[in-house]
Amino acid sequence: MIRFITLFLVLFLIQSGIAQKKEYPLIHSHNDYNRKVPFWQAYSCGLNSIEIDIFLKNDSLYVTHSEDEIIKNRDIESLYLNPMVNALELGFRNDIPLQFLIDIKSDTKSTLQKLIKILKNYPQIIQNQNIDLVISGNRPLPEEYTDYPDYINFDYQSLEPIENPKTWDKISMISLSFKKTSEWNGKGRLVDLDYKKIKSIIDKAHSYNKPFRFWATPDSKTAWKVFKDLGVDFINTDLACMASDYLNSLDQRLYSLEKKIKIYKPTFEYDQKKIAVENVILMIGDGNGLSQISAASLVNGGELTLTQLKSIGLIKTQSADDFNTDSAAAATAIAIGEKTKNRAIGLDAQYSLKKNITEILFQNGFVSGCITSDEITGATPASFYAHRRDRSEKNEILKELLESKLSLFVGGGASSFNLKDLREKFYLIDDINELEKCNKDRVGHFISEKDVPSVDVRGNILSKATAKGIHFLSNKQKPFFLMVEGAQIDSYGHENNFPKVIKEVIDFDLAIAEAIKFADHNKNTLVLITADHETSGLSILSGNLDNNRLEGSFASDDHTGIMVPIFAYGPYSQCFQGVYNNYDLFHKIIGLVLK
Repeated sequence: MIRFITLFLVLFLIQSGIAQKKEYPLIHSHNDYNRKVPFWQAYSCGLNSIEIDIFLKNDSLYVTHSEDEIIKNRDIESLYLNPMVNALELGFRNDIPLQFLIDIKSDTKSTLQKLIKILKNYPQIIQNQNIDLVISGNRPLPEEYTDYPDYINFDYQSLEPIENPKTWDKISMISLSFKKTSEWNGKGRLVDLDYKKIKSIIDKAHSYNKPFRFWATPDSKTAWKVFKDLGVDFINTDLACMASDYLNSLDQRLYSLEKKIKIYKPTFEYDQKKIAVENVILMIGDGNGLSQISAASLVNGGELTLTQLKSIGLIKTQSADDFNTDSAAAATAIAIGEKTKNRAIGLDAQYSLKKNITEILFQNGFVSGCITSDEITGATPASFYAHRRDRSEKNEILKELLESKLSLFVGGGASSFNLKDLREKFYLIDDINELEKCNKDRVGHFISEKDVPSVDVRGNILSKATAKGIHFLSNKQKPFFLMVEGAQIDSYGHENNFPKVIKEVIDFDLAIAEAIKFADHNKNTLVLITADHETSGLSILSGNLDNNRLEGSFASDDHTGIMVPIFAYGPYSQCFQGVYNNYDLFHKIIGLVLK
């Protein structure tokens, strides 16, 4: 059984990737003995300091907070020293500094004497330059520190100066009680007065060129970040792995916009007016929930073009067979007006073919187009021209695009097509700017050969394609329907990449601005902006409005069941207010344009 547990821990350590060097702040595993697996859990999560509470009784150093909590066989050798030797022999974290903070709970001198006697049997530890053995709790007087072996150092719990430099050499860190400084519970904001007091304490400790730790601290993400920003070197926590995951991913979840985008201010001249709707521009931000919109707005000085709009509602996104919809089922519900099963395109829940909105509108004299920052055969655009049981049926979806009612497509994935066959159906342009003067009946443009790159690489093609696409369709002198997808909000939500999520939302907003501009000059145009679903359960944990810097966090790497907002602009935009199902959007559109 012991061998099995050891093997499990070995594999766990390998999986955790602990060989990577840690950056500040360092993390201290407080009351480590209380963990389900002492030492190994904190060690495998990459923590930099591990607390060992010890009590001397019957010539044994038990790991415990008090004498009445002693458990047989749970001593310092079995729980910490032998596992440490085992880890060293296995090559885990050999090059990464580790501090054992040994908190003495019994008599100082007798306990230290016993500890030193035991440690002499562990040369792998006491001679290791990357392992620091620091005595805390019941300590000798500072002037006695130099009486102890070189491998024994101390936790100094005062800010009073020490004159003897040799004594300072025996001090590894300075620790103080947080509760003696502040009553802050780790929720909300640390008040200015407490902030200044705490900062002065940390600065004083650092003036001695020693790392600093608070104990008795609040234990939350908010608190960890505050302590990091204040310059605390060892962050105290009972939540070892959670704190490690949070702090070591923090830089990836912080973002501030280098250059704000210029937003468009709508005129509202035709907004909510009861005049005929001839053109519909439907814009779908894939994975774009309220948090994503909020984040992009806040880093951009508090506003987007999208957030100027007045007609706002909420859409429920559940599919016919799952609480969390995928893009295929969600887009299909919007395109055909019925719920369907995940992965299905253009079919109802019984897999029966249903005419989609572009097919219905074509029969009524409309022209239609699809623009996406995904491959043109992706689930969302495909739902507006194809009918398949599974979104993965790419070859069949390709064929259906050729026979579709679309007059325009823009997207990625050129390499998937037989271009000769495609050119028989669509006039292909190499430059999106050609679209403005093109008078062909059916036109296509590929953004990329395969996957569409991020906005950092592709530039402003989505907004440009939206503007040119609107111009192309409006020149047909017919009413039109255009679906525009900002696809990669979803992609980077799946990756939990907060900066790129925001960049893609902002890129999508630039495309929205082009649609709103057109609506302001064409009184019969209705613009609808929504999402197929929310992705990743994004939350905004903290921010600074002075520098527009935000911290994002993710509850998931998948879709969620959270309602998504819908914004409407133009005639009858008020009809899209309220809370309703995604399939209702189809019926609202059809009811307005064909009445």
